[in-house]
Amino acid sequence: MFDVQLSFTNTTIFQFSSSFMVQHHLQLAAASSHGWLRATPSDGHSETSVDKRWDSLAFNPVKTDYIYVMKSCKDGSFSNGGLRHYGNIEISPSAAVLNYGQGIIENLKAYKNKNGSIILFRVEENGLRMRVGADRMCMPAPTIEQFVEAVTSTVSANERWIPPSNKGFLHVRPLLMGNGPVLSLTPAPEFIFLIYVTPVRNYFEGGLKPINVVVENDIHRATLGGVGNIKAIGNYAGIMKAQAKAKANGFSDALYLDSIHNRYLDEVSTANVFVVKDNTISTPVLGGTILPGITRKSIIEIAHSQGFKVEERLVPVEELFDADEVFCCGNAVCVLPVGSITLNGKRVDYGESGFVVSQQLYSALANIQMGLIEDKMGWTTLLN
Repeated sequence: MFDVQLSFTNTTIFQFSSSFMVQHHLQLAAASSHGWLRATPSDGHSETSVDKRWDSLAFNPVKTDYIYVMKSCKDGSFSNGGLRHYGNIEISPSAAVLNYGQGIIENLKAYKNKNGSIILFRVEENGLRMRVGADRMCMPAPTIEQFVEAVTSTVSANERWIPPSNKGFLHVRPLLMGNGPVLSLTPAPEFIFLIYVTPVRNYFEGGLKPINVVVENDIHRATLGGVGNIKAIGNYAGIMKAQAKAKANGFSDALYLDSIHNRYLDEVSTANVFVVKDNTISTPVLGGTILPGITRKSIIEIAHSQGFKVEERLVPVEELFDADEVFCCGNAVCVLPVGSITLNGKRVDYGESGFVVSQQLYSALANIQMGLIEDKMGWTTLLN
């Protein structure tokens, strides 16, 4: 047996059954008598020292106070989940997640508004996507209600780690992984659902900063019939080489093409991609390899509401050279404009319009996520 960083001790601090509703968690979060919400962190930092560190935040893990852990039962259901001190987990060397990659992840973020309330964004969508991914990977998964309760509990318990909205946000990382010993290629006998959180800086400080992307011709992010359309943990290691090559050559990231024709846009390493021409916004259609991003879904709905025509279709790489704008979107970056794209040594630059569409969509979505405007879409959950 060996220790893996980012997990828990054997002592459960609090347990919540699936019958608890989100409203009950909100009441718990509001009750100052529950010392665990303001417990002294294991690394000894005080509230004041945490506040002073907001300016030095990066996109790196920070040891916070609590994680959430829930294990599967023999019938595949999950129960007796609870908060535990942030620590290490003990895992078998023959665990399915280590030997066969049987695991999936999710990504969310929590903001704190000017009134001190915590804002979560479309949590149910993440819970649903985890269930879809789990089914593809022969894994049971928590119910959507359990998922929402677990996220709410974990964020509330780590409330003091949520930066002011002008400094950053709390990155929430749920994981579902196959545990228990296996040797042959078979689903794990036991599964662990775990959530940890870490404060990170806002991706944009001082305004939107366009990235420069290179089209990757040799390495493919996903194939038809594979798992590119879910957040399988193995999806990301396979593109690290292409991303590293892109960065070594002075680019911000790589843009991948489909694996059959090597012509149609797929995704950037961890983000969906959109192409703007006049009043039309095009993005690769879901089906097989494209991840159904929750930010992607939100951008499409906002764009429709603002009068844009949105097309979900196969997008040939040649259209990049005639586009007015190109942008990416994802949980961490929200909306990220592309300043240039290079294909086989030929570079096309964007930005003559000032990235008007990217800025417009970014502002609309980010303002909802941060609680700066009324959420007329009904996407946010407020924890008082």
